[in-house]
Amino acid sequence: MEGINHFEVDSGLSHAHADASVTSAGVGTWAFDPATRSFEGSLTTHSLLGFPEGQEIVFETLLSRIRDEDARRLAEALEAAADLDVQIRVLRDGQQHWLRVRGGVVGTTDRLSGVILDIDRQKTVEEALRTREEHLRSILDTVPDAMIVIDETGVIQRFSRAAERMFGYTEQEAVGRNINLLMPEPDRTRHDDYLDRYRKTGERRIIGVGRIATGKRVDGSTFPIHLSVGEMNSAGRRYFTGFLRDLTEQQRTQANLQQLQSEIAHVSRLSAMGEMASALAHELNQPLAAISNYMKGSRRLLAASPDPNAATIKTALDKASEQAIRAGQIIRRLRDFVLRRESERRIESVGRLVEEAAALGLVGAREAGVLLRLHLDSASDLVVADRVQVQQVLVNLLRNAMEAMSESARRELTVASARVFDGMVEISVSDTGPGLPDTVLAKLFQPFFTTKEAGMGVGLSISRTIIEAHGGQMRAETNPTGGATFRFTLPAAA
Repeated sequence: MEGINHFEVDSGLSHAHADASVTSAGVGTWAFDPATRSFEGSLTTHSLLGFPEGQEIVFETLLSRIRDEDARRLAEALEAAADLDVQIRVLRDGQQHWLRVRGGVVGTTDRLSGVILDIDRQKTVEEALRTREEHLRSILDTVPDAMIVIDETGVIQRFSRAAERMFGYTEQEAVGRNINLLMPEPDRTRHDDYLDRYRKTGERRIIGVGRIATGKRVDGSTFPIHLSVGEMNSAGRRYFTGFLRDLTEQQRTQANLQQLQSEIAHVSRLSAMGEMASALAHELNQPLAAISNYMKGSRRLLAASPDPNAATIKTALDKASEQAIRAGQIIRRLRDFVLRRESERRIESVGRLVEEAAALGLVGAREAGVLLRLHLDSASDLVVADRVQVQQVLVNLLRNAMEAMSESARRELTVASARVFDGMVEISVSDTGPGLPDTVLAKLFQPFFTTKEAGMGVGLSISRTIIEAHGGQMRAETNPTGGATFRFTLPAAA
């Protein structure tokens, strides 16, 4: 309908001129009479609604081309003879198109008129933005790190699912509240001052620099977090995005590793002392036996002596010989105790033993370019062993392998396990270093023998003593392709 008056036009412009301007802008005009349910529209309106030029727009036919829920809302708004602003989806040319219908009552009559606009592109952009936002939210909801967005006054604007799990608040409970809700004292009181100082001075103390902080859950408990903060500006306002990672498990793991390292170091010192005591016992027994024999020989020589002090000297020699024999017995008992000491043996997982030992023994392996390969037989994973002692052996072998490969072009470290004879599980540690000459292999497990400039020569000796105390064996060999392999066995768990 081209002659309907829909606008009050200033500057003396004609109604026809106004309608032509609206039509050229791609905006259709329409009129509706609730009493007769007649609907009229301009050429652009016909085109937007999918009616041929000149065809009468029957109201029921129009509603049939509109999605059911949209048609119901449009009909109710038109028949109520009130101001309306309705978005509808029209089926045109076999495809769905979005339109916006706006209008109101004309003068004192019940007749309505208004405009109709094509908002397909707007809806496409909105849908793309919605899809992008949902995609971003799905990513943020699945990452383990919590994300919190605040404005420049510290009020929470966004609160991710990970933040809900971390702090115990729902997004509805957190949004709109000050971020200091998630902080213990004294940060809780000071945080607003931090923001105020940054707004005034621009001095960055946290932004762009990760740091360790403390968070506070809804139940009042506190926990360590790693906090990274970024800044952005939108619509003239400043926002801060914080990414938070719960460090509770990481610190607990570090504490366990430190405790395990301390236990291994303690056992290592005890084992070193024991090995030294064993070596000293072996070395001291011979001179003590010689002392006893010399004293017995001296006593026999005094038997024919006319010296009046011969009896006193014999008694002193007898007592000295007895003390030498007693010292030898004490040293032998100490040696037996060292070699046959009892340990806390339990059923342990080879995979866990290797994993924990690697965490301690391979510190700096990545920086040194060492590649670790594990070939562990899951069917032979359980052994009977003293966890700390066996890990001491593994740590020693892993550290030795890393040092042996320090000058090698290829640095690969392989730890493997397999079931072998007589119910034993064999664990091997192989490197790609220079290997071991035959002269070194022959003395490798002797106490105080070492190929290192600063070595003590007790590590491998202690390791073999530990394995033999478990009922296993330990040996070393040079690989045909280069490098060395150390193998030891442990009893398999039934």
